[in-house]
Formats: sequence, structure tokens, C-alpha cells
Amino acid sequence: MIVEAKPCRESFKAPDYETAARMLEATGDYRVLRRLQPRPIVASRPPRQGERIAVIVDTETTGLDHTRDEVIELGMVAFLYDDDGRIGDVIGTFNGLREPSVPISPEITRLTGITPDMVAGQVLDLAAVERFIEPADLIIAHNARFDRPFCERLSEGFQVRAWACSHSEIAWSGFGFEGSKLGYLLTQCGWFHQGHRAVEDCHALLEVLAAPLPSGAGFPFGHLLASARKALLRIWAEGSPFDMKDVLKARGYRWNDGTDGRPKAWWVEVDEETFEAELIFLRHEVYRREVEPFSQRITAFERFRSTR
Repeated sequence: MIVEAKPCRESFKAPDYETAARMLEATGDYRVLRRLQPRPIVASRPPRQGERIAVIVDTETTGLDHTRDEVIELGMVAFLYDDDGRIGDVIGTFNGLREPSVPISPEITRLTGITPDMVAGQVLDLAAVERFIEPADLIIAHNARFDRPFCERLSEGFQVRAWACSHSEIAWSGFGFEGSKLGYLLTQCGWFHQGHRAVEDCHALLEVLAAPLPSGAGFPFGHLLASARKALLRIWAEGSPFDMKDVLKARGYRWNDGTDGRPKAWWVEVDEETFEAELIFLRHEVYRREVEPFSQRITAFERFRSTR
């Protein structure tokens, strides 16, 4: 006797992977990473009362020196936020490739995934870049000291905007994170993504900034916003003894060679609360006499500009 097998509808049911992932997590023996899904773009949505616009920016370049190397990709994500640091809708994205005047090295291709063929004949629409950032109250990069100089070479619009650095202006280790690189942060938040392409990294950083911090510490973006609103004081240790250079460097001072018109000296930025303590350190430990070092008040509009 031949019995015809009828198809079982249950056998064709799509697996419930999310339930399975939660079951694994509940054991305490597994950590599950989910693929990051970028937020949908709510186009042409003007800010409501109390809302502002921020733009996350990321660059891929031919090297690390902004005076010599060039941008080969620019990615940006614009989003709304309020004064309390709550992140709202994504209202636009920008991504563009650019053919540099120098060859892209195999090492840069390995790091970025960008090949010479991908950028051949590509030109950034700088007018579109200007339009994109024009309404922004804040520009955010995960290494603003790197990205800002490259961006400012591309467009003057970046020069007149307030900048914030999500790498250096958030105390990630204090919140329990094992590292401050974007990949580490994303992993600890439970996601993975296609890294090292500009706009994908912008989407990833947005979700990290919007993820709740442990122990009710709020959201990373709120802490970043508070830091960006603070003024810092840049102290120039002009004429400091040569044998103090290692002491200054160990304390976080940077060297400026004077070629940009600024003092040829070691310098550091401190907040207003620790300014007097830093002066005492310089007088007692470095100069060993009473001095009044040249200092400047630095806001987010000046912060992270290159000193050369």
C-alpha cells in the first residue's frame, strides 16, 4: 500500500531566531551579537520646538597626515536631538567617494575596503556637503582630532561648526566598557556591522550613543553633549625646560612646532575646574618659579582643530 505524505505546514515555519537568541542569553553562558539595522530615514522632517540637528561624520583617507593625505570617502548621518540629550529621528544621510591625486596603497585598501577602481572618476559634491551640514548645531566624530582637519580641508562649512568627539569626551571605561574603539563599543552593546565604510560607521556610532548605559547612568549622547557644552582652557608651556619634555608628555601635553603661527611649545587643554591646579603643577614641577603661562579659552567651535 502506498501512502501519500502530506506536507507538514509546521516544518516550513521560519525559525524564530530572536527567541533562540534570548534563550541562549538567559543561560548566562552566551553573548549574542545582532546585525546592526540602521534607523529609517525620516526625510524632510523639520525640527520641532526644542529639537536640534547633529551630524555624525566619518572619513576614510589615504593616510593619517591631513597636511599630505586626502579624503577618499565621506559619510554623514544627520539626526534630531533635544537639549536633554535624547536622540530622535534620522533625517538624512550622505555618502560619497573621491578619487585622490595620489595612489591608494594596498594597506589602505585592506583597512577601508576601498579600491582604486571604486574611486576612479569620483568627485565629492561639495555644494551638497555644505547643504547637508548647514543646519547642524553640532558635528560629531569618533576621533574628531583626526576627522576635523580632513573635513576642514574639504569645506569651510566644517570650520564654523561646533565639534564633539565621542572617543575622547565620553568616559567609556568608567561606564564599564573594555575599549573605546567603535568596534569594541558596538560589540559590548550587542551588535556587529560592516565596519570601516564611512556611512556604516556613522550609523553604528549613532546606535552606540543612543544605547542606555549600565547602572542608570543615562545615555552616552547625553554625556557627550554635556562635555561639548563645556569650555576648556588651553595652556601653552612656552619656554619650558627641555629636560621637562618627558614629564609634560606623560601628563598629556602635546607639542606644537610653531609652523602654524601658534606658539612653539608644549600645550594641554584642561577644564575650568582644574585650571588652577594645572598652573600650580607648572610653577612647582616644571618652571620652579612663578609664571603666568599663556592660556586660551576653547569651546566646541575651536576644539579638535589641528595645531599645524
